[in-house]
Amino acid sequence: MPQPHFGPSLARQALATVAMLALAAGGCKSAQEQRDDADRQAYEILEQRRVDLALGETAFTIEPPMDSLRQRLLRGEAVGRMGIVQILDIAAENSRDYQRRKEDLYLAALDLTLERFRFALQYDGTLGALSSGDGAGASDVDGSAGAAFSRLLGTGASIIADMGLSMSRSVSTGDSWELVGAPFLSLSQPLMRGFGERIVREPLTQGERNVVYELREFERFRRTFAVNVTNLYFQLLRIADQVRNEKLNMDNLTVLRERNEALANAGRLSGIQADQARQDELRSQNRLISAQERYGTALDDFKVFLGLPAEVEFEIEQDELYSLVIDETLTIGEREAILAALRQRLDYMTVLDQLVDSERKLNIAADALRTRITITGTGSANSTPNQPFEYAKDDVSWTLRADIDLPLQLVAERNQYRGAIINVERARRSAEELADRITAELRASLRQALTRRQSVEIQAGAVVLNERRIESATLNLQAGRASTRDILEAQQALVDARNSLTSARVDYYLSQLALWRDMELLRVEEQGLRFAREGLAVASASAPAPEAPNNALAGESGAQETR
Repeated sequence: MPQPHFGPSLARQALATVAMLALAAGGCKSAQEQRDDADRQAYEILEQRRVDLALGETAFTIEPPMDSLRQRLLRGEAVGRMGIVQILDIAAENSRDYQRRKEDLYLAALDLTLERFRFALQYDGTLGALSSGDGAGASDVDGSAGAAFSRLLGTGASIIADMGLSMSRSVSTGDSWELVGAPFLSLSQPLMRGFGERIVREPLTQGERNVVYELREFERFRRTFAVNVTNLYFQLLRIADQVRNEKLNMDNLTVLRERNEALANAGRLSGIQADQARQDELRSQNRLISAQERYGTALDDFKVFLGLPAEVEFEIEQDELYSLVIDETLTIGEREAILAALRQRLDYMTVLDQLVDSERKLNIAADALRTRITITGTGSANSTPNQPFEYAKDDVSWTLRADIDLPLQLVAERNQYRGAIINVERARRSAEELADRITAELRASLRQALTRRQSVEIQAGAVVLNERRIESATLNLQAGRASTRDILEAQQALVDARNSLTSARVDYYLSQLALWRDMELLRVEEQGLRFAREGLAVASASAPAPEAPNNALAGESGAQETR
Protein backbone atom coordinates (compact mmCIF):
# COMPACT_ATOMS: atom_id res chain seq x y z
CA MET A 1 0.00 0.00 0.00
CA PRO A 2 1.54 3.34 -0.99
CA GLN A 3 2.44 5.67 1.85
CA PRO A 4 0.70 9.12 2.03
CA HIS A 5 2.93 11.98 1.08
CA PHE A 6 3.20 15.42 2.61
CA GLY A 7 2.22 17.28 -0.57
CA PRO A 8 3.02 20.91 -1.54
CA SER A 9 -0.45 22.24 -0.62
CA LEU A 10 -0.37 20.52 2.73
CA ALA A 11 3.15 21.69 3.36
CA ARG A 12 2.15 25.29 2.66
CA GLN A 13 -0.76 25.03 5.07
CA ALA A 14 1.41 23.62 7.81
CA LEU A 15 4.17 26.11 7.20
CA ALA A 16 1.65 28.98 7.23
CA THR A 17 0.23 27.83 10.55
CA VAL A 18 3.65 27.44 12.12
CA ALA A 19 4.76 30.78 10.71
CA MET A 20 1.74 32.57 12.17
CA LEU A 21 2.36 31.12 15.60
CA ALA A 22 6.08 31.85 15.40
CA LEU A 23 5.33 35.40 14.35
CA ALA A 24 2.97 35.78 17.29
CA ALA A 25 5.64 34.45 19.62
CA GLY A 26 8.26 36.73 18.14
CA GLY A 27 5.88 39.68 18.35
CA CYS A 28 5.37 39.47 22.10
CA LYS A 29 5.65 42.82 23.83
CA SER A 30 8.72 43.82 25.76
CA ALA A 31 8.55 44.61 29.48
CA GLN A 32 8.55 48.35 28.72
CA GLU A 33 5.77 47.92 26.16
CA GLN A 34 3.72 45.97 28.68
CA ARG A 35 4.23 48.74 31.23
CA ASP A 36 3.20 51.39 28.72
CA ASP A 37 0.12 49.37 27.79
CA ALA A 38 -0.88 49.03 31.46
CA ASP A 39 -0.43 52.79 31.97
CA ARG A 40 -2.51 53.61 28.91
CA GLN A 41 -5.44 51.46 29.98
CA ALA A 42 -5.34 52.57 33.62
CA TYR A 43 -5.07 56.28 32.80
CA GLU A 44 -7.90 56.02 30.27
CA ILE A 45 -10.14 54.49 32.93
CA LEU A 46 -9.29 57.21 35.44
CA GLU A 47 -9.76 60.01 32.93
CA GLN A 48 -13.17 58.69 31.91
CA ARG A 49 -14.25 58.20 35.50
CA ARG A 50 -13.28 61.76 36.44
CA VAL A 51 -15.50 62.99 33.63
CA ASP A 52 -18.37 60.72 34.72
CA LEU A 53 -18.11 61.99 38.31
CA ALA A 54 -17.78 65.65 37.25
CA LEU A 55 -14.52 65.99 39.16
CA GLY A 56 -12.94 68.24 36.57
CA GLU A 57 -9.96 67.66 34.35
CA THR A 58 -6.50 67.12 35.77
CA ALA A 59 -3.35 65.53 34.44
CA PHE A 60 -2.89 62.35 36.50
CA THR A 61 0.28 60.31 36.59
CA ILE A 62 2.15 58.38 39.22
CA GLU A 63 5.48 59.29 37.64
CA PRO A 64 7.51 62.17 39.13
CA PRO A 65 7.44 65.37 37.06
CA MET A 66 10.38 66.27 34.88
CA ASP A 67 12.46 69.25 36.02
CA SER A 68 10.10 70.07 38.85
CA LEU A 69 10.19 73.18 40.96
CA ARG A 70 11.77 71.19 43.76
CA GLN A 71 14.58 70.00 41.49
CA ARG A 72 15.21 73.55 40.33
CA LEU A 73 15.39 74.72 43.93
CA LEU A 74 17.85 71.96 44.80
CA ARG A 75 20.02 73.03 41.87
CA GLY A 76 20.12 76.49 43.37
CA GLU A 77 18.09 78.19 40.64
CA ALA A 78 16.33 81.41 41.53
CA VAL A 79 12.56 80.92 41.33
CA GLY A 80 11.46 84.26 42.71
CA ARG A 81 8.78 84.59 45.35
CA MET A 82 6.64 81.51 45.81
CA GLY A 83 2.92 81.77 46.41
CA ILE A 84 0.38 79.22 47.49
CA VAL A 85 0.12 77.66 44.00
CA GLN A 86 3.83 76.82 43.89
CA ILE A 87 3.76 75.71 47.52
CA LEU A 88 0.92 73.28 46.81
CA ASP A 89 2.83 71.84 43.84
CA ILE A 90 5.96 71.21 45.89
CA ALA A 91 3.99 69.76 48.81
CA ALA A 92 2.11 67.34 46.56
CA GLU A 93 5.29 66.31 44.76
CA ASN A 94 7.19 65.48 47.95
CA SER A 95 4.43 64.07 50.15
CA ARG A 96 4.83 60.31 50.62
CA ASP A 97 1.20 60.03 51.63
CA TYR A 98 0.13 61.91 48.49
CA GLN A 99 2.19 59.56 46.30
CA ARG A 100 0.79 56.51 48.06
CA ARG A 101 -2.77 57.73 47.46
CA LYS A 102 -2.01 58.22 43.78
CA GLU A 103 -0.61 54.71 43.56
CA ASP A 104 -3.67 53.26 45.33
CA LEU A 105 -5.86 54.95 42.74
CA TYR A 106 -3.72 53.66 39.89
CA LEU A 107 -3.74 50.10 41.30
CA ALA A 108 -7.55 50.15 41.54
CA ALA A 109 -7.72 51.05 37.85
CA LEU A 110 -5.12 48.36 37.08
CA ASP A 111 -7.23 45.76 38.91
CA LEU A 112 -10.21 46.81 36.81
CA THR A 113 -8.28 46.16 33.60
CA LEU A 114 -7.87 42.55 34.74
CA GLU A 115 -11.57 42.16 35.54
CA ARG A 116 -12.47 43.54 32.13
CA PHE A 117 -9.99 41.16 30.56
CA ARG A 118 -11.70 38.18 32.20
CA PHE A 119 -14.88 38.92 30.24
CA ALA A 120 -13.09 39.65 26.97
CA LEU A 121 -12.22 37.11 24.28
CA GLN A 122 -9.04 35.38 25.40
CA TYR A 123 -6.70 33.56 23.08
CA ASP A 124 -3.49 31.65 23.31
CA GLY A 125 -1.07 29.97 20.94
CA THR A 126 1.28 27.04 21.51
CA LEU A 127 4.00 25.27 19.59
CA GLY A 128 5.52 21.97 20.59
CA ALA A 129 8.06 19.49 19.33
CA LEU A 130 8.95 16.01 20.59
CA SER A 131 11.53 13.48 19.56
CA SER A 132 11.60 9.98 21.08
CA GLY A 133 13.71 6.88 20.63
CA ASP A 134 16.12 4.50 22.30
CA GLY A 135 19.84 3.85 22.44
CA ALA A 136 19.94 3.17 18.72
CA GLY A 137 18.66 6.67 17.90
CA ALA A 138 15.46 8.58 17.32
CA SER A 139 12.43 6.56 16.26
CA ASP A 140 9.59 9.11 16.18
CA VAL A 141 9.29 12.85 15.73
CA ASP A 142 6.14 14.77 16.64
CA GLY A 143 5.14 18.41 16.38
CA SER A 144 2.05 20.29 17.45
CA ALA A 145 0.53 23.72 17.07
CA GLY A 146 -2.53 25.09 18.77
CA ALA A 147 -4.65 28.21 18.85
CA ALA A 148 -7.04 28.32 21.80
CA PHE A 149 -9.89 30.75 22.40
CA SER A 150 -12.14 31.16 25.44
CA ARG A 151 -14.88 33.50 26.58
CA LEU A 152 -16.85 33.92 29.78
CA LEU A 153 -20.39 35.11 29.12
CA GLY A 154 -22.67 37.11 31.36
CA THR A 155 -24.92 34.12 31.96
CA GLY A 156 -21.99 32.24 33.49
CA ALA A 157 -21.44 30.17 30.37
CA SER A 158 -17.83 29.32 29.55
CA ILE A 159 -16.82 28.64 25.97
CA ILE A 160 -13.48 27.07 25.08
CA ALA A 161 -12.30 26.38 21.54
CA ASP A 162 -8.96 24.87 20.54
CA MET A 163 -7.83 24.63 16.93
CA GLY A 164 -5.24 21.88 17.35
CA LEU A 165 -2.81 20.70 14.67
CA SER A 166 -0.36 17.81 15.06
CA MET A 167 2.43 16.49 12.87
CA SER A 168 4.16 13.13 13.34
CA ARG A 169 6.66 10.97 11.55
CA SER A 170 8.23 7.62 12.23
CA VAL A 171 11.93 7.98 11.58
CA SER A 172 12.66 4.29 12.07
CA THR A 173 10.29 3.16 9.30
CA GLY A 174 10.98 6.09 7.02
CA ASP A 175 7.33 7.08 6.82
CA SER A 176 6.49 10.56 5.57
CA TRP A 177 4.99 13.26 7.75
CA GLU A 178 1.37 12.86 8.84
CA LEU A 179 -0.63 16.05 9.55
CA VAL A 180 -3.89 15.88 11.52
CA GLY A 181 -6.26 18.64 12.60
CA ALA A 182 -7.88 18.13 16.02
CA PRO A 183 -10.32 20.94 16.89
CA PHE A 184 -12.05 20.93 20.27
CA LEU A 185 -15.06 22.87 21.56
CA SER A 186 -16.51 22.99 25.07
CA LEU A 187 -19.55 24.86 26.41
CA SER A 188 -20.41 24.87 30.10
CA GLN A 189 -23.50 26.60 31.52
CA PRO A 190 -24.45 26.72 35.21
CA LEU A 191 -28.13 26.73 36.12
CA MET A 192 -29.71 27.94 39.36
CA ARG A 193 -26.67 28.64 41.56
CA GLY A 194 -24.15 30.83 39.73
CA PHE A 195 -26.52 31.70 36.89
CA GLY A 196 -27.18 35.23 35.71
CA GLU A 197 -25.32 38.39 34.96
CA ARG A 198 -25.63 39.96 38.41
CA ILE A 199 -23.88 36.93 39.90
CA VAL A 200 -21.30 36.25 37.24
CA ARG A 201 -20.28 39.84 36.64
CA GLU A 202 -20.03 40.76 40.33
CA PRO A 203 -16.19 40.96 40.30
CA LEU A 204 -16.35 43.34 37.34
CA THR A 205 -19.13 45.37 38.94
CA GLN A 206 -17.19 45.68 42.18
CA GLY A 207 -14.01 46.52 40.27
CA GLU A 208 -15.77 49.36 38.48
CA ARG A 209 -17.14 50.70 41.75
CA ASN A 210 -13.80 50.35 43.54
CA VAL A 211 -12.25 52.71 40.99
CA VAL A 212 -15.01 55.22 41.73
CA TYR A 213 -14.43 54.88 45.47
CA GLU A 214 -10.67 55.34 45.13
CA LEU A 215 -11.17 58.32 42.84
CA ARG A 216 -13.53 59.98 45.31
CA GLU A 217 -11.19 59.23 48.20
CA PHE A 218 -8.22 60.62 46.31
CA GLU A 219 -10.07 63.80 45.36
CA ARG A 220 -11.25 64.22 48.94
CA PHE A 221 -7.67 63.71 50.11
CA ARG A 222 -6.39 66.30 47.61
CA ARG A 223 -8.77 68.91 48.99
CA THR A 224 -8.00 68.11 52.61
CA PHE A 225 -4.28 68.07 51.85
CA ALA A 226 -4.52 71.46 50.14
CA VAL A 227 -6.31 72.93 53.17
CA ASN A 228 -3.64 71.56 55.52
CA VAL A 229 -0.78 72.95 53.41
CA THR A 230 -2.54 76.30 53.07
CA ASN A 231 -3.01 76.40 56.83
CA LEU A 232 0.72 76.02 57.45
CA TYR A 233 1.57 78.49 54.70
CA PHE A 234 -0.66 81.24 56.06
CA GLN A 235 0.53 80.64 59.60
CA LEU A 236 4.01 81.34 58.23
CA LEU A 237 2.71 84.49 56.55
CA ARG A 238 1.16 85.54 59.86
CA ILE A 239 4.56 85.31 61.59
CA ALA A 240 6.13 87.24 58.70
CA ASP A 241 3.53 89.98 59.19
CA GLN A 242 4.37 90.14 62.88
CA VAL A 243 7.99 90.78 61.88
CA ARG A 244 6.78 93.54 59.58
CA ASN A 245 4.67 95.13 62.32
CA GLU A 246 7.49 94.97 64.85
CA LYS A 247 9.88 96.54 62.33
CA LEU A 248 7.41 99.33 61.62
CA ASN A 249 6.89 99.86 65.36
CA MET A 250 10.62 100.04 66.02
CA ASP A 251 11.05 102.60 63.21
CA ASN A 252 8.29 104.76 64.72
CA LEU A 253 9.82 104.46 68.18
CA THR A 254 13.22 105.41 66.80
CA VAL A 255 11.73 108.59 65.34
CA LEU A 256 10.04 109.34 68.68
CA ARG A 257 13.25 108.69 70.62
CA GLU A 258 15.27 110.98 68.34
CA ARG A 259 12.62 113.69 68.71
CA ASN A 260 12.56 113.39 72.50
CA GLU A 261 16.33 113.45 72.74
CA ALA A 262 16.44 116.59 70.61
CA LEU A 263 13.80 118.25 72.80
CA ALA A 264 15.58 117.13 75.96
CA ASN A 265 18.88 118.57 74.70
CA ALA A 266 17.06 121.82 74.02
CA GLY A 267 15.64 121.83 77.54
CA ARG A 268 12.06 121.55 76.33
CA LEU A 269 11.48 117.96 77.55
CA SER A 270 12.54 116.11 80.64
CA GLY A 271 15.26 113.46 80.43
CA ILE A 272 12.84 110.92 81.89
CA GLN A 273 10.58 111.10 78.82
CA ALA A 274 13.61 110.77 76.55
CA ASP A 275 14.71 107.69 78.47
CA GLN A 276 11.18 106.23 78.28
CA ALA A 277 11.27 106.49 74.50
CA ARG A 278 14.72 104.91 74.43
CA GLN A 279 13.58 102.09 76.72
CA ASP A 280 10.56 101.26 74.54
CA GLU A 281 12.73 101.40 71.44
CA LEU A 282 15.04 98.78 72.99
CA ARG A 283 12.04 96.62 73.94
CA SER A 284 10.75 96.89 70.40
CA GLN A 285 14.14 95.95 69.01
CA ASN A 286 14.18 92.87 71.24
CA ARG A 287 10.67 91.88 70.13
CA LEU A 288 11.74 92.32 66.50
CA ILE A 289 14.75 90.04 66.99
CA SER A 290 12.54 87.42 68.66
CA ALA A 291 9.96 87.65 65.86
CA GLN A 292 12.69 87.26 63.23
CA GLU A 293 13.97 84.20 65.06
CA ARG A 294 10.48 82.68 65.16
CA TYR A 295 10.04 83.35 61.47
CA GLY A 296 13.38 81.78 60.56
CA THR A 297 12.59 78.65 62.59
CA ALA A 298 9.06 78.44 61.17
CA LEU A 299 10.40 78.85 57.63
CA ASP A 300 12.94 76.05 58.11
CA ASP A 301 10.24 73.79 59.57
CA PHE A 302 8.03 74.61 56.60
CA LYS A 303 10.83 73.68 54.18
CA VAL A 304 11.24 70.34 55.92
CA PHE A 305 7.46 69.81 55.70
CA LEU A 306 7.71 70.47 51.95
CA GLY A 307 10.48 67.89 51.65
CA LEU A 308 13.20 70.48 51.01
CA PRO A 309 16.54 70.87 52.77
CA ALA A 310 16.43 73.67 55.34
CA GLU A 311 19.33 75.44 53.64
CA VAL A 312 17.43 75.94 50.37
CA GLU A 313 16.72 79.63 49.91
CA PHE A 314 13.38 80.97 48.70
CA GLU A 315 11.01 83.77 49.57
CA ILE A 316 7.28 83.55 50.13
CA GLU A 317 4.73 85.88 48.58
CA GLN A 318 3.73 87.96 51.61
CA ASP A 319 1.31 90.08 49.59
CA GLU A 320 -1.08 87.10 49.53
CA LEU A 321 -1.74 87.77 53.20
CA TYR A 322 -2.91 91.31 52.52
CA SER A 323 -5.10 90.29 49.57
CA LEU A 324 -7.24 87.82 51.49
CA VAL A 325 -10.86 88.16 50.46
CA ILE A 326 -13.55 88.09 53.11
CA ASP A 327 -16.04 85.92 51.26
CA GLU A 328 -19.81 85.91 51.54
CA THR A 329 -19.72 82.33 52.84
CA LEU A 330 -21.68 83.34 55.88
CA THR A 331 -24.63 84.23 53.71
CA ILE A 332 -25.10 80.46 53.39
CA GLY A 333 -27.70 79.21 55.81
CA GLU A 334 -27.19 76.19 58.00
CA ARG A 335 -29.80 74.10 56.22
CA GLU A 336 -28.39 75.04 52.81
CA ALA A 337 -24.86 74.09 53.87
CA ILE A 338 -25.92 70.72 55.30
CA LEU A 339 -28.03 69.97 52.24
CA ALA A 340 -25.09 70.76 49.93
CA ALA A 341 -22.80 68.49 51.93
CA LEU A 342 -25.21 65.54 52.04
CA ARG A 343 -25.74 65.78 48.29
CA GLN A 344 -22.12 66.32 47.25
CA ARG A 345 -19.76 64.98 49.92
CA LEU A 346 -17.65 62.38 48.16
CA ASP A 347 -17.10 60.27 51.27
CA TYR A 348 -20.83 60.22 52.02
CA MET A 349 -21.65 59.16 48.46
CA THR A 350 -19.17 56.31 48.81
CA VAL A 351 -20.70 55.15 52.11
CA LEU A 352 -24.13 55.07 50.48
CA ASP A 353 -22.73 53.12 47.54
CA GLN A 354 -21.06 50.67 49.91
CA LEU A 355 -24.44 50.05 51.48
CA VAL A 356 -25.67 49.08 48.01
CA ASP A 357 -22.60 46.83 47.66
CA SER A 358 -23.45 45.04 50.91
CA GLU A 359 -27.03 44.47 49.73
CA ARG A 360 -25.76 43.12 46.42
CA LYS A 361 -23.36 40.77 48.20
CA LEU A 362 -26.22 39.57 50.38
CA ASN A 363 -28.08 38.49 47.24
CA ILE A 364 -24.97 36.70 46.01
CA ALA A 365 -24.56 34.93 49.35
CA ALA A 366 -28.19 33.81 49.15
CA ASP A 367 -27.55 32.46 45.63
CA ALA A 368 -24.70 30.33 46.99
CA LEU A 369 -27.25 28.40 49.09
CA ARG A 370 -29.04 27.06 46.03
CA THR A 371 -28.49 23.81 44.14
CA ARG A 372 -25.80 23.96 41.49
CA ILE A 373 -26.68 22.41 38.13
CA THR A 374 -24.07 22.50 35.40
CA ILE A 375 -24.67 21.46 31.81
CA THR A 376 -21.49 20.78 29.84
CA GLY A 377 -21.25 19.92 26.19
CA THR A 378 -18.05 19.08 24.31
CA GLY A 379 -17.21 18.31 20.74
CA SER A 380 -13.97 17.19 19.15
CA ALA A 381 -12.76 15.83 15.87
CA ASN A 382 -9.73 14.37 14.16
CA SER A 383 -9.34 15.23 10.51
CA THR A 384 -8.49 12.93 7.69
CA PRO A 385 -4.71 12.34 7.81
CA ASN A 386 -2.84 14.99 5.85
CA GLN A 387 -6.10 16.83 5.21
CA PRO A 388 -6.49 18.97 8.39
CA PHE A 389 -9.60 20.78 7.18
CA GLU A 390 -11.59 17.78 5.96
CA TYR A 391 -13.74 15.75 8.35
CA ALA A 392 -16.11 12.85 8.06
CA LYS A 393 -19.04 12.18 10.33
CA ASP A 394 -17.16 9.39 12.00
CA ASP A 395 -14.31 11.80 12.82
CA VAL A 396 -16.53 13.90 15.11
CA SER A 397 -17.40 12.97 18.68
CA TRP A 398 -19.40 14.80 21.33
CA THR A 399 -20.52 14.56 24.94
CA LEU A 400 -23.34 16.11 26.93
CA ARG A 401 -23.16 15.99 30.67
CA ALA A 402 -25.24 17.27 33.59
CA ASP A 403 -23.82 17.65 37.09
CA ILE A 404 -25.94 18.41 40.14
CA ASP A 405 -24.41 19.50 43.46
CA LEU A 406 -27.05 19.14 46.13
CA PRO A 407 -26.97 21.77 48.93
CA LEU A 408 -26.51 19.23 51.71
CA GLN A 409 -23.61 20.62 53.71
CA LEU A 410 -23.30 24.39 53.31
CA VAL A 411 -21.90 25.51 56.63
CA ALA A 412 -19.44 27.94 55.04
CA GLU A 413 -22.08 29.30 52.67
CA ARG A 414 -24.60 29.56 55.49
CA ASN A 415 -22.15 31.53 57.62
CA GLN A 416 -21.30 33.84 54.74
CA TYR A 417 -24.99 34.50 54.19
CA ARG A 418 -25.58 35.31 57.85
CA GLY A 419 -22.48 37.50 57.90
CA ALA A 420 -23.72 39.32 54.79
CA ILE A 421 -26.96 40.19 56.61
CA ILE A 422 -24.93 41.66 59.47
CA ASN A 423 -22.73 43.59 57.04
CA VAL A 424 -25.80 45.22 55.50
CA GLU A 425 -26.88 46.50 58.91
CA ARG A 426 -23.35 47.69 59.66
CA ALA A 427 -23.19 49.55 56.37
CA ARG A 428 -26.55 51.15 57.11
CA ARG A 429 -25.37 52.31 60.53
CA SER A 430 -22.13 53.65 59.06
CA ALA A 431 -24.10 55.75 56.59
CA GLU A 432 -26.34 57.08 59.34
CA GLU A 433 -23.34 57.88 61.55
CA LEU A 434 -21.50 59.74 58.79
CA ALA A 435 -24.60 61.78 57.96
CA ASP A 436 -24.95 62.76 61.62
CA ARG A 437 -21.25 63.58 61.90
CA ILE A 438 -21.33 65.71 58.75
CA THR A 439 -24.30 67.63 60.12
CA ALA A 440 -22.67 68.21 63.52
CA GLU A 441 -19.32 69.22 62.04
CA LEU A 442 -20.91 71.67 59.62
CA ARG A 443 -22.93 73.30 62.39
CA ALA A 444 -19.72 73.71 64.40
CA SER A 445 -17.81 74.99 61.34
CA LEU A 446 -20.48 77.58 60.61
CA ARG A 447 -20.44 78.78 64.21
CA GLN A 448 -16.64 78.98 64.13
CA ALA A 449 -16.63 80.89 60.84
CA LEU A 450 -19.23 83.33 62.22
CA THR A 451 -17.18 83.87 65.38
CA ARG A 452 -14.00 84.44 63.43
CA ARG A 453 -15.74 86.81 61.03
CA GLN A 454 -16.92 88.85 64.00
CA SER A 455 -13.39 88.77 65.38
CA VAL A 456 -12.09 90.23 62.10
CA GLU A 457 -14.59 93.07 62.32
CA ILE A 458 -13.71 93.71 65.99
CA GLN A 459 -9.97 93.68 65.38
CA ALA A 460 -10.32 95.90 62.31
CA GLY A 461 -12.20 98.39 64.46
CA ALA A 462 -9.47 98.12 67.11
CA VAL A 463 -6.79 98.98 64.54
CA VAL A 464 -8.73 102.06 63.39
CA LEU A 465 -9.31 103.10 67.01
CA ASN A 466 -5.64 102.78 67.90
CA GLU A 467 -4.54 104.64 64.77
CA ARG A 468 -6.77 107.53 65.87
CA ARG A 469 -5.37 107.18 69.37
CA ILE A 470 -1.83 107.57 67.98
CA GLU A 471 -2.83 110.66 66.00
CA SER A 472 -4.58 112.20 69.03
CA ALA A 473 -1.71 111.43 71.39
CA THR A 474 0.79 112.90 68.93
CA LEU A 475 -1.20 116.13 68.58
CA ASN A 476 -1.64 116.37 72.35
CA LEU A 477 2.06 115.79 72.86
CA GLN A 478 2.88 118.58 70.46
CA ALA A 479 0.41 120.82 72.31
CA GLY A 480 1.89 119.84 75.66
CA ARG A 481 -1.29 118.10 76.82
CA ALA A 482 0.13 114.53 76.73
CA SER A 483 3.25 112.73 77.85
CA THR A 484 5.61 110.40 76.04
CA ARG A 485 4.09 107.50 77.96
CA ASP A 486 0.75 108.16 76.24
CA ILE A 487 2.42 107.87 72.85
CA LEU A 488 4.31 104.71 73.83
CA GLU A 489 1.21 102.96 75.17
CA ALA A 490 -0.79 103.91 72.08
CA GLN A 491 2.01 102.69 69.82
CA GLN A 492 2.20 99.29 71.55
CA ALA A 493 -1.58 98.99 71.49
CA LEU A 494 -1.52 99.60 67.73
CA VAL A 495 1.10 96.88 67.18
CA ASP A 496 -0.96 94.41 69.23
CA ALA A 497 -4.12 95.34 67.34
CA ARG A 498 -2.45 94.88 63.96
CA ASN A 499 -1.08 91.48 64.97
CA SER A 500 -4.49 90.47 66.28
CA LEU A 501 -6.15 91.62 63.06
CA THR A 502 -3.73 89.57 60.98
CA SER A 503 -4.36 86.49 63.11
CA ALA A 504 -8.12 87.02 62.89
CA ARG A 505 -8.03 87.39 59.10
CA VAL A 506 -5.88 84.26 58.70
CA ASP A 507 -8.07 82.27 61.09
CA TYR A 508 -11.21 83.36 59.28
CA TYR A 509 -9.82 82.57 55.85
CA LEU A 510 -8.73 79.11 57.00
CA SER A 511 -12.14 78.50 58.57
CA GLN A 512 -13.67 79.37 55.19
CA LEU A 513 -11.46 76.82 53.46
CA ALA A 514 -12.45 74.16 55.98
CA LEU A 515 -16.12 75.05 55.52
CA TRP A 516 -15.84 74.86 51.72
CA ARG A 517 -14.08 71.52 52.04
CA ASP A 518 -16.72 70.12 54.40
CA MET A 519 -19.50 71.20 52.02
CA GLU A 520 -17.50 69.64 49.14
CA LEU A 521 -17.38 73.03 47.43
CA LEU A 522 -13.60 73.46 47.51
CA ARG A 523 -11.84 73.02 44.18
CA VAL A 524 -8.09 72.47 43.79
CA GLU A 525 -7.13 73.91 40.42
CA GLU A 526 -3.97 75.00 38.66
CA GLN A 527 -4.66 78.59 39.71
CA GLY A 528 -5.04 77.59 43.38
CA LEU A 529 -8.04 77.00 45.62
CA ARG A 530 -11.53 78.11 44.64
CA PHE A 531 -14.96 78.20 46.26
CA ALA A 532 -17.33 76.46 43.83
CA ARG A 533 -20.38 78.57 44.58
CA GLU A 534 -22.10 77.07 41.55
CA GLY A 535 -22.28 73.82 43.53
CA LEU A 536 -24.88 75.41 45.79
CA ALA A 537 -27.17 75.95 42.83
CA VAL A 538 -26.66 72.36 41.72
CA ALA A 539 -27.45 71.10 45.22
CA SER A 540 -30.58 73.21 45.56
CA ALA A 541 -31.84 72.04 42.18
CA SER A 542 -31.24 68.37 42.94
CA ALA A 543 -33.53 65.88 44.55
CA PRO A 544 -33.78 65.83 48.35
CA ALA A 545 -30.60 64.84 50.12
CA PRO A 546 -30.29 61.06 50.43
CA GLU A 547 -30.83 59.46 53.80
CA ALA A 548 -28.89 56.30 54.44
CA PRO A 549 -31.63 54.08 55.88
CA ASN A 550 -34.32 54.89 53.31
CA ASN A 551 -32.56 56.02 50.15
CA ALA A 552 -29.43 53.90 50.09
CA LEU A 553 -29.71 53.36 46.35
CA ALA A 554 -29.30 57.08 45.75
CA GLY A 555 -25.52 56.65 45.82
CA GLU A 556 -25.52 53.91 43.21
CA SER A 557 -25.66 56.32 40.30
CA GLY A 558 -22.13 57.49 41.03
CA ALA A 559 -20.64 54.07 40.39
CA GLN A 560 -22.46 52.56 37.44
CA GLU A 561 -20.80 49.53 35.97
CA THR A 562 -19.39 49.78 32.45
CA ARG A 563 -20.75 47.09 30.19
